[in-house]
Amino acid sequence: MQASDFGNPNHVAALVRQIRAKATRPWTIMEVCGGQTHAILRYGIDQLLPESMRIVHGPGCPVCVTPIDSIDRAIQIASEPGVIFCTFGDMLRVPGSRGDLMQAKSCGADVRIIQSPMEAYRIALAEPARQVVLFAIGFETTAPATAMAIRMAKEHRLECFSALVCHVLVPPALEAIFSDSEHGIDGLLAAGHVCTIAGYRAYDALAERFGIPIAITGFEPVDLLRGMLSIVEQLEDQPSTHRVENVYEHIAELDGNPHAQRIVDEVFCVCDQSWRGIGTLPQSGLKLSSDYAAFDAETRFERLAHEPQEPSICRAADVLRGKIRPIECPAFGNLCTPSSPLGAPMVSNEGACAAYYLYQALWSDKNPSIEGPA
Repeated sequence: MQASDFGNPNHVAALVRQIRAKATRPWTIMEVCGGQTHAILRYGIDQLLPESMRIVHGPGCPVCVTPIDSIDRAIQIASEPGVIFCTFGDMLRVPGSRGDLMQAKSCGADVRIIQSPMEAYRIALAEPARQVVLFAIGFETTAPATAMAIRMAKEHRLECFSALVCHVLVPPALEAIFSDSEHGIDGLLAAGHVCTIAGYRAYDALAERFGIPIAITGFEPVDLLRGMLSIVEQLEDQPSTHRVENVYEHIAELDGNPHAQRIVDEVFCVCDQSWRGIGTLPQSGLKLSSDYAAFDAETRFERLAHEPQEPSICRAADVLRGKIRPIECPAFGNLCTPSSPLGAPMVSNEGACAAYYLYQALWSDKNPSIEGPA
């Protein structure tokens, strides 16, 4: 396919017809990518599907799953004298238990928005008298760029540079969700950009162990609908099948990007990691390896003196597990809005709650039967 084909309305209409013809029973499909969440709602793909098909949104936003204690830790470090704290912009308003980075910045903290980890490295080169801390978050997709910045800092002996590492790995989170006997998920749309880096061999084991069909897919309407059709066809097979099918074949490959994997393996090692709304998952995160431990911001600054707490009314945890959709949370649209968020999924550009708030309002204008935010 050419690039223009992935939004072609004729292709979209043909795929929708095929899905409607194939789907004879209620099915629930989860996606785990904030970009996919927004695309599904922006293009109204969920409105085109059979009424029996339900799309839920799992832990597909790295901002949203960054644990609250890491947010509090980031605020604490950013507020230290002499620190330049470098972060992606969508982390600024993610709520910790005592404010957010935007509030810290307004109180005088030198918090700088960056577009890539290498920007933090360049800031450290330019300001060696300050402590430059990179807030390193993301899935497998962004870990190579973080690893490269840290390796460059070591090569140039930049003792003023460190990283607060919160990188997480997708397959262990999916294993935790599917291990719940009441997960209710029939099929999975896997994030193509994650698989482009890490490959998708790990998904073969998930499909086999849990009997769930998986489609590796992208972000455009045709990408997403091809993935949904693949899952529906497998579910409707007699007997049903559960294999991994790569419908993002123009980008993702089975073994991913070996060059990116090598730099990640050099700088990081796998560790247990806390996920916001999910808890601590074994072998689901990355930490600095012993050769790079000197660049760990966790060890350079004092520990938190308080125990972080989540707001009790916020059901972001259930949203991240695919238990509910954002509009089913009692705080959605009234107590929790983009201007006054309770949970990270309402803040992030990739958060499911923010997507529903934005696009449900759009579609309710076109279809009065769709209830938008209060």
